[in-house]
Amino acid sequence: MMDSAANARLAPLGISRAAQVHLNLTPAELVEEALRRGEGTLTDTGALMADTGAFTGRSPKDRFVVKDANTQDSVWWGDINIPFDADKFDQLHQKMVQYLEDKEIYVRDAYAGANPTYELKLRVVNELAWHNLFCYNMFLRPTEGADTSWTPDFSIICAPGFEADPAVDGTRQKNFAILNFTKKMILIGGTGYAGEMKKGIFGVLNYLLPHERETLSMHCSANVGKNGDTAIFFGLSGTGKTTLSADPNRGLIGDDEHGWTPDAGIFNFEGGCYAKVIDLSAEKEPEIWNAIKFGSIVENTRFVPGTHTVDYANKSVTENTRTAYPINYIPNAIEPSVADAPKNIFFLTADAFGVLPPISKLDKSHAMYHFMSGYTAKVAGTEMGVTEPQTTFSACFGAVFLPLHPTKYAEMLGKKMDENEVNVWLVNTGWTGGSYGVGSRMKLSYTRAMITAALNGELDDVTFHKHPIFGVEIPAAVPGVPTEILDARDTWADKEEYDRTATDLAHKFVANFKKYADYANEEILAGAPKAEVVASV
Repeated sequence: MMDSAANARLAPLGISRAAQVHLNLTPAELVEEALRRGEGTLTDTGALMADTGAFTGRSPKDRFVVKDANTQDSVWWGDINIPFDADKFDQLHQKMVQYLEDKEIYVRDAYAGANPTYELKLRVVNELAWHNLFCYNMFLRPTEGADTSWTPDFSIICAPGFEADPAVDGTRQKNFAILNFTKKMILIGGTGYAGEMKKGIFGVLNYLLPHERETLSMHCSANVGKNGDTAIFFGLSGTGKTTLSADPNRGLIGDDEHGWTPDAGIFNFEGGCYAKVIDLSAEKEPEIWNAIKFGSIVENTRFVPGTHTVDYANKSVTENTRTAYPINYIPNAIEPSVADAPKNIFFLTADAFGVLPPISKLDKSHAMYHFMSGYTAKVAGTEMGVTEPQTTFSACFGAVFLPLHPTKYAEMLGKKMDENEVNVWLVNTGWTGGSYGVGSRMKLSYTRAMITAALNGELDDVTFHKHPIFGVEIPAAVPGVPTEILDARDTWADKEEYDRTATDLAHKFVANFKKYADYANEEILAGAPKAEVVASV
């Protein structure tokens, strides 16, 4: 039944009836609800283990944005932001409301954005109790006793049991995630993957903050030193973003989503972490290991037979096994999750071709170009059908979450570099001494030493030389790192083969960038590699 508090929150969403409404339950209450409803099982550490069903990850081809007068000229339309008809959205919304009429639903008031000036007030309606616990963990939690009877800036209705009729509703399949910037609402149906809610709000902030608030939204992790020096880390999966930003000597601001304001530094969008747990161990990632306790969620994992101990090596459901926990489960997390503008920015790449230097410094043009490129390389054996290194480019290290054209974010980064004293570094955590299969993976200890040297200002006074093809600046020396590995070409036995491989990779960068070239300014284009240049022997 709906009481007055629930009615005031749900009536604006068109929801006037429900069998029962659970409003802002505590984690313990939500765990109890999930267990009562058979939505999950407790592990031996007290975490709730739940399955997401047929979808064990996001479904990018089923993510839509309503195209109307507000968005038609601002959104970057295409395969990432697929247009959806406003009337079809309203029709689907009404069908979802009808579906929820006889259901128990879980409602949460939360917000995104740790800086109060830029926060986005949220209201989330969930069909599943464990999804509501996910939202408690991942979004920011109002202080105890705070009045949350607010008019939300954005709302989410998430009903995994509701499936669309593609022929009638305009979706591609039965599952969907649709953003409506005019109605300020996200509809998610047909999928139990909780990450659709998290990334839906990220997409909203990626639109509103740059478009309306002159704030750069970023898909990155961030930490801060004892002296208040902030660092941010961009990188695609497998590049070491989580590992390298988890530094016991530095406070964690956040692991995934941040904003960089015009005048107030950076802030975390979230109140929790959503970490991969495949092959997790206490030795490799003790902070994440210890955070998986009561109140946390583990998704799509399996037990060691005969126990309630999670077998993190088990990939029988998916390799995308995850955990969601509040950020305060990490001992060195800082709250509120805000800090000054960064002094250092790291672009992490796992270059399986062994071409890029292990660390190099980027000027403004190269920073914008590499930011828009968002490069890494997949390695043979990591995915079905991958037998040799393959390039992966994802604009701004998160293309699938960008409602605006990538040049908007790159130009904002360049403006931030003009306004702040910030160093931008390209760090190759991939291969050295040859491509994958010939060379070897860069030692983590060396990468940590290079990042530490950059953070401590130990590279401020060293000499640099320019890479002849990529134009990045390579340091002559880094404390604690052998000098002979700093220039990737020096590590190759066959220098001519390095030159050919470097030129080939440069061509791949240029080919990828063609789709942006008509929108990019001259300063961004100046950061492109000189694909026609071959390094002299």
